[in-house]
Amino acid sequence: MTIRTRIAPSPTGDPHVGTAYIALFNMVFAQQQGGQFLLRIEDTDQERSTPESEQAILDSLKWLGLNWDEGPDVGGPYGPYRQSERMDIYKKYAQQLLDDGHAFYCFATPEELDAMREQQVANGESPKYDGRGLLLSDEEIQAKLDAGEPYVVRMKIPSEGSCKFNDMLRGEIEIDYAQVDMQVLLKADGMPTYHLANVVDDHLMEITHVMRGEEWINSAPKHILLYEYFGWQAPVLCHLPLLRNPDKSKLSKRKNPTSINFYQRMGYLPEAVLNYLARMGWSMPNEEEKFSLDEMRANFNIEKVSLGGPVFDVEKLDWLNGRWIREDLSEDQLAERIGSWALNENYLKAILPLVSTRLEKLSDIGPLTQMFFMGLPNISAEDLAMKKLDEDTVKKILQFVAWRLDSISDWRKETLYSELNTLAEGMDLKLRDLMQPLFIAMSGSTTTPPLFDAMVVLGPDLTRARVRHAVNVLGAPGKKVLKKLEKAYRALA
Repeated sequence: MTIRTRIAPSPTGDPHVGTAYIALFNMVFAQQQGGQFLLRIEDTDQERSTPESEQAILDSLKWLGLNWDEGPDVGGPYGPYRQSERMDIYKKYAQQLLDDGHAFYCFATPEELDAMREQQVANGESPKYDGRGLLLSDEEIQAKLDAGEPYVVRMKIPSEGSCKFNDMLRGEIEIDYAQVDMQVLLKADGMPTYHLANVVDDHLMEITHVMRGEEWINSAPKHILLYEYFGWQAPVLCHLPLLRNPDKSKLSKRKNPTSINFYQRMGYLPEAVLNYLARMGWSMPNEEEKFSLDEMRANFNIEKVSLGGPVFDVEKLDWLNGRWIREDLSEDQLAERIGSWALNENYLKAILPLVSTRLEKLSDIGPLTQMFFMGLPNISAEDLAMKKLDEDTVKKILQFVAWRLDSISDWRKETLYSELNTLAEGMDLKLRDLMQPLFIAMSGSTTTPPLFDAMVVLGPDLTRARVRHAVNVLGAPGKKVLKKLEKAYRALA
C-alpha cells in the first residue's frame, strides 16, 4: 500500500502556523515511507474564501519548505484539488445517501432551529437537532420539493450504540451516538459541508492516513459512519495535539502571532520555524533541539508524538532562530538572507515613493524608513500617552482598531482609510485623534511616512501584530473588561 496523506486548509484568512504544523507531520510521515503528500483547498465557504487567501497559504507553506506532490497549483491524477471545482461529485454522493436511506431532507427554517435549541437549553439539554425531518412522509417531502421549499440534506445517526475506532496515537476511542448530531451534509445553497466533502475527497484521492488536529475527534463518528454508508474503507486516523499558548489555552492570535507571514516578515528563518514546529510534541532520539528537515525525516516516528499540549513559545523560537543564524549561516549567507528579507528591490520600490520627497541626502533614508525594517517597536506606556486622550480611551482605540483590522481582507489604502474612518465616527472621534496612538504603535514615533500607505507596505500581519503589541504595552484587558469592550464594539457595527 502506498501511503498518501493530505493537508486541506480553508482559504478564509491568514495562513496559520497550526496549518503548517499539521502539514509538516503529514508530509514527513508520507515521505519517510516513500508515499505522497497532497494539498487540497477546502473552499466550500464561498462567502469567506478568497483567491488571495489561497495564494497566501500556498506561498507561506512553500516558504517554509513544505512541498506537496499533488495540489491545485501542480496538478495530479486525482484533481481537481479545489472543492469548489468538485460540486457535481458531492451532489452525486449526497443523492446516493438519500437513495440508500442514510440521509434525509430537512426543511426546517433557521428560525425554527433557533427556537428548537433555545427550548432545549431551557430544558437543561444540550442543543442538538431533534430529527424532525425524519417525521415527514414521502408524500410530504415530495410536495415540499415540488413547491421549491429550501432544504438541507442531513445524515442519519443510529439512535443507540456507540462508535469505536482506533487512533494511531490514542488507541481505541469510543463515542456514544447519543453525543453525535445529525450533521448537515448539503447546505441550502447546494454547497457541501466539510464532513461530506472531506470523506468523499479523501476516498476518491485514495488518502490512507488522515492526520489532523485533536479538535476533530468528536467528528470522527460522523466520518466513519459515512464511510460505512458508502461501503468504503476508512483511512487510518491520527489526531495530533493542538498547539497551545503559554497559558495552555488554544493557540490564538489574541495571545500569540499565528500567521506564518508574521514570522516571515519579522525575519525568522524558515528552517528555524519548521524546526520549532517539529518540536511541538516530538523529539529527536538524542533530544537535540536543533535539527534539519532531513534529520527529522530520518528519525521520525509518529508513535513517539507526545499527547501533552505543545506550547508555542515565541521566546523559545527566538532562541532557536538565533542558533540557526549563528551556527548555519556564514557572513555571506547572512548578508544574502538579510537582502532577500528586506533589502530586496521590490520592497524598496514600495517604500521609496513614501519618503523620496523628504530626502535631501541619501543618509536621510535611515530615520525616514526605520519603521519598515523593525519587528515590534520598542515602546512604553508613556510613549502612548496622548494629550487629548486619556489612557482608557487610548486602550479602547487600540483594541477596537485591532478588531477592525482583523476583519479586513482587502488590504488597500482606500479600504483601510474607509474602515478606520467609519470606526472613528462610530466612536465619536476625529480620525486624526484615532490615528495618533497608531503612529506610535506602527513606528514608535509621531512622525512617519503617510500612515495608511505605510500600513499597506508593512502588510496585514505585521500591522496587526504591532497594534496588538501596543495593546499589551498598555496592559491587555482582563476578561470582564474585554467582555464590556466587545459589547461596545459590536454595538458600533
